[in-house]
Amino acid sequence: QVQLVEAGGGLVQAGGSLRLSCAASGRTFSSYAMGWFRQAPGKEREFVSAISGSAGITYYADSVKGRFTISRDNARNTVYLQMNSLKPEDTAVYYCAAVQGRWNPRNSYDYDHWGQGTQVTVFS
Repeated sequence: QVQLVEAGGGLVQAGGSLRLSCAASGRTFSSYAMGWFRQAPGKEREFVSAISGSAGITYYADSVKGRFTISRDNARNTVYLQMNSLKPEDTAVYYCAAVQGRWNPRNSYDYDHWGQGTQVTVFS
């Protein structure tokens, strides 16, 4: 069982940056693909970014491509989401998720483990 704990959310002005982190428990972190999703009030949860296990292949939603960067440190059991050039429409609760095996990185239903979420608020 993997437990995920997000950190790094907060309040930031448009154009600013934040770095989210997601720390995972367990000793097989490198075998998990990791994803970031977000959910704004009144909206469905949406895919933001994902990274595969040991190969570190990355995926991004079109809305964040070029602004957000996902990375992972398998030695620290942590995945990061560097968010630059933030916009008010990026405001949401951001969730970290994990899955082993084959998966569609953009499909939230493919992920088995979820963190509690961290709030990101971008004001103009």
